[in-house]
Amino acid sequence: MPQTIGVPREVFPGERRVATVPDVVQKLLPRGLTVQTFDGSAWIGLVPFVMDRVRFPGVPALPWMSRFPETNVRTYVSGPDGSDGIYFFSLDAARLPAVLTGRWTYRLPYVWSRMSVTASPARFRYASARRWPGPRGARCDAVVTRGTPVTPGPLEYFLTYRFRLYSVVGGRLVHALAAHGPWELDTGTLESLDESVLAAAGLPPAAGEPLVHTTSGVSVRIGGWRSRSR
Repeated sequence: MPQTIGVPREVFPGERRVATVPDVVQKLLPRGLTVQTFDGSAWIGLVPFVMDRVRFPGVPALPWMSRFPETNVRTYVSGPDGSDGIYFFSLDAARLPAVLTGRWTYRLPYVWSRMSVTASPARFRYASARRWPGPRGARCDAVVTRGTPVTPGPLEYFLTYRFRLYSVVGGRLVHALAAHGPWELDTGTLESLDESVLAAAGLPPAAGEPLVHTTSGVSVRIGGWRSRSR
């Protein structure tokens, strides 16, 4: 398995997280995963960004293939051994080869989408509409502005200090390790949002006001799947 599937050295800010009912999220998780809560709420991350310098080990980054917008919908879980991690409900990406690689090599729920990013130093717009597979047309159109630096507290650690991702391959729960430095976070303001990707994942409408963070990015290395903790 490849040791690196994404190196987002430059990530356009734009992360929106929302709290929801734990039991509802738990029903959508594969067996062996337990939804984690903070202050009694499960959290769903709606995370638009730009992947940059994406490559396999030993292969140089290619200009068109190695840089593209992506938006993922995720939640925060613990595995059978209690390890913290992330579970993805969907990962929209603008490059069909990257989608096929992610689906067939990593068995992650990648979706090919028509996507665009418009950026100024402090304001960002992300737009996407799904092409394949369905539901065709599921969308995310968000406008976010960058705020001031954040000193990480318990909630920021809960949401960002995650070094494991989970999936199901061949009917078995698997995990992969992710190596990255600490996220440098700023506050953010959600100016507007028109999305249907949460509903496409079977998630209910979010409760309460969104928590928005922005970031200039971090480099990430992803290992191969493991079927149990080592």
